[in-house]
Amino acid sequence: MAKKPMSAKEEKEYEQEQIRRIRLPRPPQVLGIVDQRLGGSRLKVRCLDGKTRVCRIPGRLKKFLWLREGDVVIIEPWEFSGEEKGDVVLKYKPIQVQYLRKKGYLDKLEGLEEF
Repeated sequence: MAKKPMSAKEEKEYEQEQIRRIRLPRPPQVLGIVDQRLGGSRLKVRCLDGKTRVCRIPGRLKKFLWLREGDVVIIEPWEFSGEEKGDVVLKYKPIQVQYLRKKGYLDKLEGLEEF
């Protein structure tokens, strides 16, 4: 049985709930912004720690996580060659990006004019 579509009020409440439960990066993880799509589920991401990494979208997220240039994501660097490579863990929605900017988490990242 299909779900019924949300009303405008339900959508607003859902967005407010999303703001309250924003997932922040845990210690090995880093915030980043997508610079370029390279193809083959790989991306070039500019990270908050000042490094540019080639990141991949894991198989479990490949069909559900569509990324474009300018998207803010959480990256988990690899244990080996973590300075150059990593995995995408989560993509933030635009309303969540606004919240992160307001709280000061994205101050070091540049190029967020589109949000």
